[in-house]
Amino acid sequence: MYRHDGDEFHVIFAQAASKKQMEEVFADIQHIYRTQQELNDRKYHITISAAALNCPDDAADVMNISKNLRYALDHSKRNGRNRLTFYEKGMRLHEMRELDLIEQLRYSIEHDFIGDLEVPANAYYGVQSLRGKENFFITEEKNNQEIYFIIAFAYVKKAAAMANKELGVVKPEVADAMIWACDQLINNTEKYRDQFITDWLQGGAGTSTNMNANEVISNLAIEHLGGKLGDYSIVNPNNDANFGQSTNDTYPTAIHLSCILRSNVLIKAAEELRDALYAKAKEFDQTLKMGRTHLQDAVPMTLGQEFHGWGFTINDEIENLRAAQEHLKIVNLGATAIGTTVTAAPGYPELAVKNLAELTGIDFKNSEDLIAATSDCGAYMTLSSAIKGLAVKMTKVCNDIRLLASGPRCGLKEINLPQLQPGSSIMPGKVNPVAAEVANQASFLAIGLDTTVMLAASAGQLELNVMEPVITFALYTQMKVMTNACDTLRTKLVEGVTANTERCKDYVMNSIGIVTLLKPHFGYQKCAAIAKEGYTTGKSLHQIVVDEQHLMTQAEWDATFNTQNLIHPKFVK
Repeated sequence: MYRHDGDEFHVIFAQAASKKQMEEVFADIQHIYRTQQELNDRKYHITISAAALNCPDDAADVMNISKNLRYALDHSKRNGRNRLTFYEKGMRLHEMRELDLIEQLRYSIEHDFIGDLEVPANAYYGVQSLRGKENFFITEEKNNQEIYFIIAFAYVKKAAAMANKELGVVKPEVADAMIWACDQLINNTEKYRDQFITDWLQGGAGTSTNMNANEVISNLAIEHLGGKLGDYSIVNPNNDANFGQSTNDTYPTAIHLSCILRSNVLIKAAEELRDALYAKAKEFDQTLKMGRTHLQDAVPMTLGQEFHGWGFTINDEIENLRAAQEHLKIVNLGATAIGTTVTAAPGYPELAVKNLAELTGIDFKNSEDLIAATSDCGAYMTLSSAIKGLAVKMTKVCNDIRLLASGPRCGLKEINLPQLQPGSSIMPGKVNPVAAEVANQASFLAIGLDTTVMLAASAGQLELNVMEPVITFALYTQMKVMTNACDTLRTKLVEGVTANTERCKDYVMNSIGIVTLLKPHFGYQKCAAIAKEGYTTGKSLHQIVVDEQHLMTQAEWDATFNTQNLIHPKFVK
């Protein structure tokens, strides 16, 4: 006898045993545990269910022994505890039939004009969503990863249902149920996230995703009305959820809305990075350092001025992102297939976009030319360009930080970065600027994806651009990686930066570049000669100007080269 697993034990007879012998052993085991068992002052009643078989008659190998014992044991448990059940061949057949029945219950058959398809019985999506999933497996990522996309689609469909209800073209009870369903997706997005199953990239200009939304909303509404999932006689994905609509107006409108929502997150992350840079600018406002052009010594400045410049340049791109959002507020809701509003009830475009604006608090307006708007992707290009601008500025900031932190002994080492992780698998003690490096990489990805957006936007033909899915994927990826890059750079680097104040000051005072401050005194040519002597001899400017050539007194030198005048130079003639 041995413990098989958990509360299961196996008894093996060395020689063939009769049923009577096995029944006697089972009776002995029951007798042992018949009385109450006591543990930690608590009493327990123990029940024992058992199964038995003979080898090789009932099973010839270990795998089948285990399976057949399981069938018999399940039979024991189903028919009352404290019993021994002997395996019979019919048990296996019965079990298989039950499994088949369960499997059938798990799926329902849905039909479209292509044919029949098995859909999970508890799924809120339907046959058209499933076809999209099966046909398009390109990025290996479902668009449900972008939560704002689901929320945006729900808002668009809610605005449409409200308009169609008011116009009397959809039954009030059906419209109300769809409105309720949309609210579930808006307020409990995570609960239904797995019901959106289509890949980011798909043929059909987003039709699979639009129908995915229509089917989920319809089935939620059906359930709300007391019907069975998939009973589209109650609420129909095409006839009700998509009434007076087309993928070609609902899909881009949802993209516009979701891009505004997602870009708000990016803007917030960029603002927090900007503010962190400004905070360091204030902290380092008296830290004298050497400015550089062409990677060569230029003129003095403060480390605070450098950080403020980085913050200011990031802020420029924040403003560009906000400007790009204005373009996204122009939509084509109600345009339907190509912009002629075919199948939409009179007044629907105006009412639907009015509802969308009121629901979201965003000043959405329909384009003055719905035909142009249906094929135009200018708003996406503007947004992508703004994201690219932020990425370009981020690249510059990261490159500067990496240069200023280079060393620790053989580089500039003007600033110290937080030590996040060992930097080398072979060089002990090495620490790398990993936060800046990863922010660089995120920026490069965002810049590259801008090319994708431009190419896709240029690929429109006649009344539609069918490349919007890849534009969507590119935009969301851009915004996601840049948001995370801003957060990483801020929390892992900027907030923990410290200054090597004395090293920065020594660079300045030993630099030939500060000769520029003498130009108002001696003129360009004389200063160039002083600089050349410094370069060739290694002498300091102070040594040449004050000690050797007596061009200035010590007091005059101090007046020109004191810290405050180096930080905020005054013109002296």
